[in-house]
Amino acid sequence: MDILSFFEQHMEMTYVVILSVFLGIEVISRVPSVLHTPLMSGANAIHGVVIIGAIIVMGEAEKDNYPALILGFLAVILGTLNVVGGFVVTDRMLEMFKSKKNK
Repeated sequence: MDILSFFEQHMEMTYVVILSVFLGIEVISRVPSVLHTPLMSGANAIHGVVIIGAIIVMGEAEKDNYPALILGFLAVILGTLNVVGGFVVTDRMLEMFKSKKNK
């Protein structure tokens, strides 16, 4: 019942999150496939901010607040995976533009 009372108290925030999800899906689905790789490499900075924010949340959370600690830990792990994946894709994309050496 705590979850239902949370949603009742934060109804506007819930609407904003739901609308943001739909807007994000709509915007990303309309990006041409040629631009997906540069878009992902540019998103690395955003995920760096997510990692820093998650670390701050985990540092400010009380020791008994396990949901905040678990969500913060998951945010750090998933944000790190996204940043590393973005760098790998960017590196691969840049390798495609290098000239091949003759052997």
